[in-house]
Order: sequence, then structure tokens, then C-alpha cells
Amino acid sequence: MKDLSLFSRLFPKHIDNAFRGHPLAIWLLVSITMAELVIGGNSMINRRFVATSADGIPLDRYGGGGAQAVVSLFALLGLSRLLLGLQAAVILLRYRAMIPLMYLLLITRPVGGMILARVDPIVSSGAPAGDTVVLVLLVTLTVGFALSLLMRKRPIEQN
Repeated sequence: MKDLSLFSRLFPKHIDNAFRGHPLAIWLLVSITMAELVIGGNSMINRRFVATSADGIPLDRYGGGGAQAVVSLFALLGLSRLLLGLQAAVILLRYRAMIPLMYLLLITRPVGGMILARVDPIVSSGAPAGDTVVLVLLVTLTVGFALSLLMRKRPIEQN
């Protein structure tokens, strides 16, 4: 008899390419993965533009060293997003049993970011467009996570 608990869905005993959740969860993860790759790459390449436009950070108010530190941190954050997007792509292509855990990992970034922003807020100019993107991604991730945990009536055949 198969263990159908939440724990076993998040941490399967066998990491194979068999996905046991709702198929829509795969397609949502594909779109989220593409967004993560684009956002990560853009944050690495257009660091200053992303910091000032998407996140509304007033770099012109910082000294040269402070502004450069913020820009460098955006490149590092972009790299982390790009790497997490690549990890999601590998899971989609080869290890689909890990899709629920990938969703959980992807959800922790915006939730953790919101918590950290409350503890130590960044002064921004206006309403940053990035906040809306984060909210849309969080809602999509939550829906995808729930769908990934749904059990199919018929299990997917393993090849």
C-alpha cells in the first residue's frame, strides 16, 4: 500500500519522473520557471534598472559605494533566482516526483522576503512594480502547490 501522506508527497522515497498531482500544476510550474529564468537573468544583466524601476530603490540618494553595493546585491539575487529556475527546469524534465517540494521551495522566497521586509524595510520611491509581480507569483505558486498535492484517481504509470 502506498503512503499518501503530505510528508510522502513532499519527500518521496523514490525520485522518479512520475508525477502524481494534477497536470495543471506542471504547466503552472513551467510558466513560473520561465518567469524565474527571465527575472533572474534580467536582474543580473540590468541590475541598476531593475533596482530603480521594479523595486523603486532610489540609488541616486545613496553614495557611490552604497549604490554600487545595492547593484551588486541585485546581481547576486538575480543569480540565485536563475539557479532556482534552472533547478525547477531539471525537476520538470527529469524528476517530476519533486514538483511539490519545488513549489514549496519557490513559495518560501516571496514569503520570506515579505517577512524580512517587515523586519528591515527598504525605503523605496513610490509603489514598486515588483511588488505586484511578487504577489502574482505567490498566488500562482500557492495554486500550483495545492494542485501538485492533489491525488489523481488513477496513478500515472511509471516507465
